[in-house]
Amino acid sequence: MPLFVCYPKCSTCRKAEAWLKEHGIPYTVRHIAEDNPTAAELADWQKRSGLPLRRFFNTSGRLYRSLSLKERLPAMGEGEQLALLASNGMLVKRPLLVLSDRVLVGFSAEAWEAALAE
Repeated sequence: MPLFVCYPKCSTCRKAEAWLKEHGIPYTVRHIAEDNPTAAELADWQKRSGLPLRRFFNTSGRLYRSLSLKERLPAMGEGEQLALLASNGMLVKRPLLVLSDRVLVGFSAEAWEAALAE
């Protein structure tokens, strides 16, 4: 069963959850701020997503901006980035849809439909 990692107040997360319900896709919900992903989970998810680790950062979030991460991330190693992401769920881009063979970052109805049709 897919794991839907979200922040309930996020409008994109609400759209993604509505999409899952409309398509009758069962899923388990994980509140990203209350149950933040660990560094090990994030490393695994990043590998399965095929995306660079920087794509897992919520670049539009207040915390990202207040920590000046746009400037700081390029100088950070992967381990440091993973530790930072694992320190606060609000730094992680959402929603995440964790499937058995891949991880989808952010919401795109077309990408989610293609991934779930396979």
